[in-house]
Amino acid sequence: MEYSTSPLIRNGRRDQRRTAHDWEEEKNRAKDFFDDGTMSFFWNAHTGLCLLGFASVLLYVAVFENATFSSEYNLKRGLTAMILVFVLFGVVHTPDGPFRRPHPAFWRLVLCLSILYELILVFLLFQNVDDARQWLRYLDPNLGKPLSEQDYGGNCIIYDRAYPEDPWHNIREKMDVFVLVHFFGWWLKTLIVRDYWLCNVLSFAFELMEYTLEHQLPNFSECWWDHWIMDFLGCNMIGIWLGMKTLNYLSIKPYHWRGMWKISGYKRKLRRVVLQFTPHRWTDFDWRPTGSLKRWLGTLILCAVILLTELNTFYLKYVLWVPPPHILCFLRLLFSILWGGPAIYEYFQYMDDPNCKRLGRQVWMLSSVIITELLIILKFGWNTVTKPLPRHVALFWLVAIVGLTLWTFWHFYITRWLFKMSKKTDQDLLKQSESDHSHTD
Repeated sequence: MEYSTSPLIRNGRRDQRRTAHDWEEEKNRAKDFFDDGTMSFFWNAHTGLCLLGFASVLLYVAVFENATFSSEYNLKRGLTAMILVFVLFGVVHTPDGPFRRPHPAFWRLVLCLSILYELILVFLLFQNVDDARQWLRYLDPNLGKPLSEQDYGGNCIIYDRAYPEDPWHNIREKMDVFVLVHFFGWWLKTLIVRDYWLCNVLSFAFELMEYTLEHQLPNFSECWWDHWIMDFLGCNMIGIWLGMKTLNYLSIKPYHWRGMWKISGYKRKLRRVVLQFTPHRWTDFDWRPTGSLKRWLGTLILCAVILLTELNTFYLKYVLWVPPPHILCFLRLLFSILWGGPAIYEYFQYMDDPNCKRLGRQVWMLSSVIITELLIILKFGWNTVTKPLPRHVALFWLVAIVGLTLWTFWHFYITRWLFKMSKKTDQDLLKQSESDHSHTD
């Protein structure tokens, strides 16, 4: 990918900095779009129409509805209405995010849902663990019961001769729905992070985290071949590979948009409707982690936050007694992907664009969500998360952290100091040579 230079005004002078993406061209890019009326109508907020519809619904409830409901049902209905009012206001009036497809209102809805989720988390944070588990019973009466965690370890023989009728039973038993979750999860995460090596590093690091924390969560206890063959080399790597193929297609795909009524034929119109769910434009992420100390630390923070998000999934369901196949777990994963898309885009722009001085709305809100989830885990599962690491695991991470710190210091300080000293020595030798030559003359 070609690097670009983005101008930064500093003390009245233009400071040219090398960036991974041309943000000026991003702002000034001409849109190949001819508005025939569908653009202006489809993209307008229609604030007056939304207000009229909202007031009509409230008028019906207040004046024309004669049904009598129980107090519990009215409480649930009132809370639902409050949530819908908040979401409606946010979708209509919240500023647009970085994405336009399938519609800016969709991504405004995504932002509002992240705010709503954060409010729920803050409410749970102020409860005790028993009350928090019982509050979830309002969503599903089957919740609030202790979990029976599945242990994926145990017998790790690949071909078990002790069971001649089914010697491959160990592999078959571990081929559950979470195999597909691994595959599609890493495919979607690759579309968000947009970097092959960074995704593989994250995949490898998460398997290490499962090894590290299997003494706390039984769900992390897996056979070695489940970790490294089925997960890392299998589902994860195939998902990352497919994600990169998708990225390559989106990166080289030409984007030419026309209004609906400029297109002739129903098949072409239908194709245009389907294309509405593809990106309006595409930005490649060149993280360049070793380009500078800021980018290196920023990339490390990104990796740590992504891994923490993954770990929060397992710890939250463990401390709140939510079974893994429950719809709440699925919705949490789905919304994490939707929130992560614009959040990582905003984070990349914050790291790369010298004119971007503040974090975006979605990355700020997603960071708040992750922090609040962590605080809930610490409060409700303190006895679990404070179980000491095994000696060999603690020693491994100590060596890894020290090694990473030493490499960072070497790469960004010592090697550059040696380069400057070498350059200074070469300049001194050149000056000495020129001086000797002048004396000889």
